[in-house]
Amino acid sequence: MEFRYSTYRLELKHTFTIARGSESVVDVVLVYFTIDGVTGVGEAAPSDRYHEDCLSIVEKIKILTFNDITDSGTLDDWLDAALPKAGGMRSLENAFDLALHDLYGKLNSESMADHFGADRKNGCMTSFTIGIDEKDKIRAKVLEAEQYPLLKIKLGSDHDKEIINTIRDVTDKPVRVDANEGWDLEQGKKMCDWLAEQNVEFVEQPLSADSLDDTAKLREVSPLELIADENCIDSKNIPEIAHAFDGINIKLMKCGGLREAYRMIQMAREREMKIMLGCMVETSVAITAAAHLSPLVDYADLDGNILTINDPFDGVKVEDGMLVLPDGAGLGINLR
Repeated sequence: MEFRYSTYRLELKHTFTIARGSESVVDVVLVYFTIDGVTGVGEAAPSDRYHEDCLSIVEKIKILTFNDITDSGTLDDWLDAALPKAGGMRSLENAFDLALHDLYGKLNSESMADHFGADRKNGCMTSFTIGIDEKDKIRAKVLEAEQYPLLKIKLGSDHDKEIINTIRDVTDKPVRVDANEGWDLEQGKKMCDWLAEQNVEFVEQPLSADSLDDTAKLREVSPLELIADENCIDSKNIPEIAHAFDGINIKLMKCGGLREAYRMIQMAREREMKIMLGCMVETSVAITAAAHLSPLVDYADLDGNILTINDPFDGVKVEDGMLVLPDGAGLGINLR
C-alpha cells in the first residue's frame, strides 16, 4: 500500500474566537493511501486543546512506513495496523481512518453512509457558528449567515449576555450555545436559567472538563440540556459522564475517526443520550466524512469548511441548513 502526505493552510473568513483564544489560519495535514491507482484521502486538523500540532504530526509521519498493511486485508485489518502508528495523536488517527475508509469504499463501490447503515434521505440540519467578537462584527456575522436556520453561539466570555442580546437584536432564530469550559457552577446556573428564555436549544460544555461533579449538579437544575464536548473524547468516556450530561458531541479529530465515532453513537444510544456531530476548522474531507454519520444522530455542527475561504475539496453541501451528502463511493469528495 502506497502512502504519502501533504500540508495545507486554511484561511478563515473571519478571525475565530472562543473562550480559549483566537485564530485566523489553521494548518492541516492530508494523508493518502493508494492501491492500484485508487487513492483514499484523510485529514488531521490538530488542536492545541489536545496538545497536538501539525509540526508534531509531520515529524511523526515522515518516518512511518506501511509495508505491513496488505492490499488484501479487510478494512478492520487496515485500521488495526495503521492507527497505532499515530502514537496516540487522535487527529492523526483520524487522518489514517478517513483515508482507509475512503479507499475501502472506492475499491468496493460503497459510500460511507451505506457502509454505516445511514439513510441519506434522513438528513440532519447543521448549525452555523458565530465566534466571540465585538457587537458590530457579531451583527454582521449573523446577517451573513442568513441562509442558515440554526446558529451556534460561542460564549464563555465576560460579556455573554451582551453577545446574546446583540444576536437577538438581529434575529430570533433558535440558537445553540457553546461555553467551551468558560463558566463555573454558579455562572452556569444563572446562564442556563437566563438562556432558557432566549430561544436556546441546549448548552455545550458549560464547565471545565475537570469539573464533572459540578456539571452533574448543574444538570440537576438546568432547564436546558447539557452536551459534553471536552468531557467526551471517545467511547471510554461515555459511561463515566452519562450521569452529568444529556448528550455528547462527537468530533472525528477527538475520537480518532469514523470507526470510533460509530462506536460512540451506539454507546450513547444505549444510554438514551442525545448525539451531536461537531468539528474543528477543517476541509471538506473531514466534514464530509462526519456528515456520512449525520442521519444517525440528533444534531450536527458541521460548518468548519464553511468558515474558510480556500477549502480545496468539494464534498457535502448545505441547502437551507440541511446537510446533503455527495454521490459516489467512499467519502465522495473531489478536488475543486
